[in-house]
Amino acid sequence: MLCLTENTAGLPKIKMFKQIGLITNSGVKTVQTTLNEVVDYLSANDRKVILDECCSNLLGDHDFDVFEDNELGKHCDLVIAIGGDGTMLMASHILCDFNVPLLGINLGHVGFLADIPADDIAANMDEILNGHYVEDVRFLLWGQVFRDGECLYEDYAFNDIVIQKWNVARLVELETYINDAFVHTHRSDGMIVSSPTGSTAYALAGGGPVVHPSLDALLLVPICPHSVTNRPIVVDGNSRIEIVVSTREVDQARLTFDGEIKFELATGDRVRVKKKNKEIRLIHPPGHDQFHILREKLHWSK
Repeated sequence: MLCLTENTAGLPKIKMFKQIGLITNSGVKTVQTTLNEVVDYLSANDRKVILDECCSNLLGDHDFDVFEDNELGKHCDLVIAIGGDGTMLMASHILCDFNVPLLGINLGHVGFLADIPADDIAANMDEILNGHYVEDVRFLLWGQVFRDGECLYEDYAFNDIVIQKWNVARLVELETYINDAFVHTHRSDGMIVSSPTGSTAYALAGGGPVVHPSLDALLLVPICPHSVTNRPIVVDGNSRIEIVVSTREVDQARLTFDGEIKFELATGDRVRVKKKNKEIRLIHPPGHDQFHILREKLHWSK
């Protein structure tokens, strides 16, 4: 949708982004070059530039405000992530409690989330700063680990929460419940619980379906299941997922959030996943088309 508001005269008034934060997690040369270009562009367009610590270190001497990750969202009305989808995932974790829109400049290999090309920054930013953009709201996942009735760990993810085997060549055994109803017991390399955003990430590599990000749905994708009839499942986005580690051997499963190893699971642990009560607001240039991105990134029709 175009972000236009009405003034008291009834004429359209464009919502302007005045305080723009910049964030990255890489110090490679291409990031530094693009960062300098973005800073020069924003400064020339009378925007207040706010930096995270990584961007500040890349720029060297400057007089811009710098904030730690847990403070950045308080001071911005737009944040631009410079990097790839991994940088966007990091930024989503930093910003999800602040309701600040997020824009991505793509320097990575894929770019499902960061969709502004680094060689066309000015033209796209001109449109966005003039209020011509598409806002795309995505939900996150909330995961908890319970052992003997006690919550030992909790965190959130943008793409997926994954139970996966490790340190062993054998399969792990998992019991799956949806809204307290037993679904199945299966042996596999693990289970992916994915948001629609994550359907083009690890879940896709595991044989899951591509789900349009506008859908209110959750995906359960078994990883290399022993039974070939154990297929991915798509359920309502408000469902409560519970996966019980029922394998007899301890220290064979671990839990990841957006690819980061967070917790080592033991026999009997219960992993509960549901939709988080926070959302991420992605900003895209005008003409954004999810199917065009899929055709381009997944090489459809080639």
